[in-house]
Amino acid sequence: MEPVKVVLIKEDIVSRNNLEAASIRSRLSERGVFLLNVMSSPGSGKTTLLTALVNRLKARYRIGVIEADIDGQVDAERIAERTGVKAIQMHTGGACHITCQMSREALEALGVEELDLVILENIGNLVCPAEFDTGAHANLVLLSVPEGDDKPLKYPLMFEVAHLVAVTKLDVAPIFDFDLEKARANIARRNPTAEVYPVCAPKGEGIDRLADALIALIEAQKRTK
Repeated sequence: MEPVKVVLIKEDIVSRNNLEAASIRSRLSERGVFLLNVMSSPGSGKTTLLTALVNRLKARYRIGVIEADIDGQVDAERIAERTGVKAIQMHTGGACHITCQMSREALEALGVEELDLVILENIGNLVCPAEFDTGAHANLVLLSVPEGDDKPLKYPLMFEVAHLVAVTKLDVAPIFDFDLEKARANIARRNPTAEVYPVCAPKGEGIDRLADALIALIEAQKRTK
């Protein structure tokens, strides 16, 4: 009797995904395109924040946006209407995350030939999206005030893969038991190098600082070409 073969499905899938993601990242870099992956729980304010960021950055960069959802196209329509940049909607077919294959197909549909910056709004989920490399150069993770300052401790991987963390919905902080300094400390416990930016997108608070941090990442990537 031959030994039973054990197949590590998840490890194999993630490994193949990571190889393809590295290839996507390399090809985008060669074309001078920076891909930003934005992740958070549902309702944290991703689309509102992206609207403010795109309007702050579009004079400097040619921007395209990929909105990912299980269904619907309201976010892509909102981005296009409120910023004037090219936006497409990606439907994941029920998947709770985006793989590099999905992002590659979406990038091809968007067309990156005349773009400098592509922003990918991932599925609203604090677990699955963090497990799959999308081919992005950087990850922006949102933590909204109503979620609580303890989320980095409960969902560690999401914050471990973050380059930038935006603490959103600061305007409602007085209503919730949210401690910004405790949130900073909890994020640092998971990821000491992640930069934290408190923002209130509807009021424009903190958007310039976050935009400047993103500009620094984009320009640093250009210098490594």
